[in-house]
Amino acid sequence: MKSTLVFVATLALLGTFSENLFAQLRAGAAVVDATPIQFPVFVNGGMTSRSLDFVTSKINVRAVVLDDGKTRLGIAVVDSCMMPRPFLDEVKQLASQRTGIRPDRMLISATHTHSAPASMSCLGTDADPTYVPYLREKIAEALANAEANLEPAQVGWAVANAADYTAVRRWIRRPDRVAEDPFGNLTVRANMHAGRNWDDVTGESGPEDPDLSLISFHSTDGRPIALLANFSMHYFSGERGLSADYFGLFSDGLRARIAPQESAGHAPFVGIMSHGCSGDIWRRDYRNPPTPGTEEPTIDSFANGLLDTAMKAYESISYEDANLAMAETRMELKYRVADKQRLEWAQRIVDSIGDRLPKTTEEVYAKEQLILHERQATEIVVQAIRIGNIAIATTPNETYALTGLKLKLQSPLPKTMVIELANGGDGYIPPPEQHLLGGYNTWAARSAGLEVHAEPKIVEAAIQLLEDVAEQPRRTFRQSHGEAVGAILAAKPIAYWRLDEFAGPIASDSSGHNLHAVYDAKVAYFLGGPRSDAFCTDGEENRAAHLAGGRLQARIESLGEHYAISMWFWNGLPTDARDVSGWLISRGPAFSRGESGEHVGVGGGENHPGKIMFHNGTTVVAGRTSIERWTWNHLLFVCDGVHRRVYLNGEETPEIDTVVSGDNRPEPPTFFFGGHCSGDSSWEGRLDEIAIFDRPMAPSKLYIPPAN
Repeated sequence: MKSTLVFVATLALLGTFSENLFAQLRAGAAVVDATPIQFPVFVNGGMTSRSLDFVTSKINVRAVVLDDGKTRLGIAVVDSCMMPRPFLDEVKQLASQRTGIRPDRMLISATHTHSAPASMSCLGTDADPTYVPYLREKIAEALANAEANLEPAQVGWAVANAADYTAVRRWIRRPDRVAEDPFGNLTVRANMHAGRNWDDVTGESGPEDPDLSLISFHSTDGRPIALLANFSMHYFSGERGLSADYFGLFSDGLRARIAPQESAGHAPFVGIMSHGCSGDIWRRDYRNPPTPGTEEPTIDSFANGLLDTAMKAYESISYEDANLAMAETRMELKYRVADKQRLEWAQRIVDSIGDRLPKTTEEVYAKEQLILHERQATEIVVQAIRIGNIAIATTPNETYALTGLKLKLQSPLPKTMVIELANGGDGYIPPPEQHLLGGYNTWAARSAGLEVHAEPKIVEAAIQLLEDVAEQPRRTFRQSHGEAVGAILAAKPIAYWRLDEFAGPIASDSSGHNLHAVYDAKVAYFLGGPRSDAFCTDGEENRAAHLAGGRLQARIESLGEHYAISMWFWNGLPTDARDVSGWLISRGPAFSRGESGEHVGVGGGENHPGKIMFHNGTTVVAGRTSIERWTWNHLLFVCDGVHRRVYLNGEETPEIDTVVSGDNRPEPPTFFFGGHCSGDSSWEGRLDEIAIFDRPMAPSKLYIPPAN
């Protein structure tokens, strides 16, 4: 009897393993033409209303349905600027009636082409009343057709670096070049395309995500079924008629390159480009202005170049069986509604408009204030999918590239793509710190109206869902340790801040002494840092913080009269912008004028422009080397009794070598990095790899020169 029970239990256990580990994946794909048949149609993507009456390229719905015998799910990518959640809920109910897919097992996203029929009312454009019901039918049709094409399949993954095809479009403006918002206030420290004029800006407001991710499905005999790509690049634009933008060209190009000939008796191969986290991203890299005489890329050359990159990665894909899991959560988020004064302002403007559509930015945003006030809150949908050891996370918004990096780097599964504008179109969700910098992406409207902390709430919800489907805990992000990190740690610092955080306010101490520092407000995170080849390994990018009015504060109680501070800095301001370009190190009581403290910075204007300065309250000493804007430099500040030395970029001869009187030796334990203790002339640029030692140090111990 005992052996029989063991045998039965073993069979049951083997059956469970077989069901979970060796389930037969099936995949089916389809494309449905959703080009409107009634013209003209309203088109999303602009500030005010517009319509088009001719077609440049087809508007399509592309779908993949997957099944492993336990879970059936559908993914549809629509050539649309954005689609509202209530509309997509209706689509899912309709598609569920026609398929075996539950509504909460459907992911429907927009490509974000700015030249597709409007299926959502936003800013000055209303949803097209004749197109919306037509699109509803076409999405359901695409999912049903994909389900009908289900066949045994395997899945594979690849990722390529496509940095040449994406860049940050949102740049931080100089503190003396702040622009006005539609409400008449000077709040715009960062906005889109400000990098066109280098004299106006201090640098990008966030990182880019260069990953072109590919999930490929083929039949068990190796015939291509579908490929789902994902890339963080907003849109190309430039076409005059209705168009699927580069998303459609890329998808069609995949089919032309991977499966140009249809296989008899089988459904055609389907290529799909989904939208990655691109709220602050565009194609033009303002760091590198076009060379005179060179031609601007066309939408065709852009798509073909991206396809070349994709195909190299595609050829490396290996395939395997996979089982499926999917999870979804719905959550209510509040809108940032106007106060009484702004509501009165908005109502006056809307009353003056009457029945006509808004014609100006001011009129558009006045109308949006009344809409948000009426709604107060909204429901959003967040999802996660697992396909074997591959994951997909979603956001219903135009998320910044940083948000996508947060999800990818903390996902339990390293092979993770993030699809935005999925299951809703709830506008931009900047990370909270970006709200302080202002700009179009933050102006309250249906295009950017969610509460300030919507982004971390959505990120956390998505990570929890990824943990659920992966049945594994999230990864903890830690930057790798390259040769330069090893040298700093070997020198035994008492505090070491790598400044590689996704967000503030804590800057973690990597020395092991738990002397964590604190970021002030107005800091942008996870920008590119110095010498990735030295500070990181395996091609990982070193990360840094960009200060835009904020500082880093640390309290070091035990520091005596002999210490050293090593740091890297990157100045974003032109050296003629103000009398002091910015302070790098300041020791003194908070909000004091600093006479009893000591301060190291970079001069500006007629005051030693571009050169290192040391100020101890009574004396200013300047270095000899002019520091180029937007370049990384290493600084070593040494306090050795009454001696003060400042070294630049590993040179053994100090830039500054001076003596201070005993009465001027600083005692306050508070250090400020990237700002004066008084708050004046805060650093406008990036800082990284700040280490404090309780003894003097030589530059040769801490500086690693660039490789030849």
